[in-house]
Amino acid sequence: MTTLHVSPEDISAMTQESMAELAKRLEQDAYDNAFAGLQDWHLLRAIAFQRPELAEGYTHLLDFEPFDEE
Repeated sequence: MTTLHVSPEDISAMTQESMAELAKRLEQDAYDNAFAGLQDWHLLRAIAFQRPELAEGYTHLLDFEPFDEE
């Protein structure tokens, strides 16, 4: 089974260039399997929370939807 874990090292190693590559993969959505795409999505999500300056232009890929809890 594939583990969907994002390490602090993964996040701290991200640069603007690697962020652009990640976004490109997510936009193209041409993964060999769903787990590879999900791993990238989890990485982008973790970056958005921990290093928001890197994810600023790519939050549309996260599909954050406002919701009403009522």
